[in-house]
Amino acid sequence: MRAIIGMTAAAVLAIVPAGAAQAGEDDEDARNDEDTRNDEDTEDAKDGRWWRKLTSFHLMPHSAHQNDVVRALLHCPVDSNHALIGSTAFMRKGSWRTYRQVGVGLSDRGFGKAGIIISRYAPPGHHIVHLKCVQVVIDKATHIRKVKVLGRAALPLVVREFRIKQYF
Repeated sequence: MRAIIGMTAAAVLAIVPAGAAQAGEDDEDARNDEDTRNDEDTEDAKDGRWWRKLTSFHLMPHSAHQNDVVRALLHCPVDSNHALIGSTAFMRKGSWRTYRQVGVGLSDRGFGKAGIIISRYAPPGHHIVHLKCVQVVIDKATHIRKVKVLGRAALPLVVREFRIKQYF
């Protein structure tokens, strides 16, 4: 939730016109600042569609046990068609790889959700969970994939030791 609030505050600060933020400057400087803005960004801001470019996600619970499932709710820019969530907390039993990525499909509006298993063998402690929103385009003639990263975000996750008494 903190990530969504922080991204909202950043978007609101980006939307404020330069003339309103710096009232002490003359009008010519304010007009120059407005001319350098992208027209598409200002149209999205006027229509209330600024949220389409936000990247954020939420993990529940924040401090999970080993052998538990973490629920991930995420939002990516509308142009992206896939998301990757990766962390050292998601490693598999018997795998030498300590970092594991989980792919999540997105809806037309950029929303996605996934249940991710924290293994019984994941190391307890603090971990960082990374989100990458990507746009994947495949050339039909050559079958070459082009992956373009459109957004990134990160959240902390605490993995607690497995205790059998958590089930009783």
